[in-house]
Amino acid sequence: QVQLVESGGGLVQAGGSLRLSCAASGRTFNMHTMGWFRQAPGKEREFVAVINWVGGTTYNTASVKGRFTISRDNTKNTLYLQMTSLKPEDTAVYYCAASRSLFPTENDYDYWGQGTQVTVSS
Repeated sequence: QVQLVESGGGLVQAGGSLRLSCAASGRTFNMHTMGWFRQAPGKEREFVAVINWVGGTTYNTASVKGRFTISRDNTKNTLYLQMTSLKPEDTAVYYCAASRSLFPTENDYDYWGQGTQVTVSS
């Protein structure tokens, strides 16, 4: 069982930065692939970035290319998403998720956090 708690969201002006954190419970964090997703009002949930337990990363390049960085600290059981050059279209609830699969599809995530709101004003 893994419990995930996101933090770090808030209101920021366009062009600003935020760092989201996702604290995970349990002793198997380092055996999970961790992902960030987001959902804007009236839209479907969207993949943002993923990092597996060997450090491989993949991004939704169309949306966040060069602006977001996913990382993890296995000693702290924490996942991060550093977001820079934020745009109003980045406004969404951001969720972290955990999967036992090395290369998960969205359906392969077993655990989800409650989300943290990010609002980018123009």
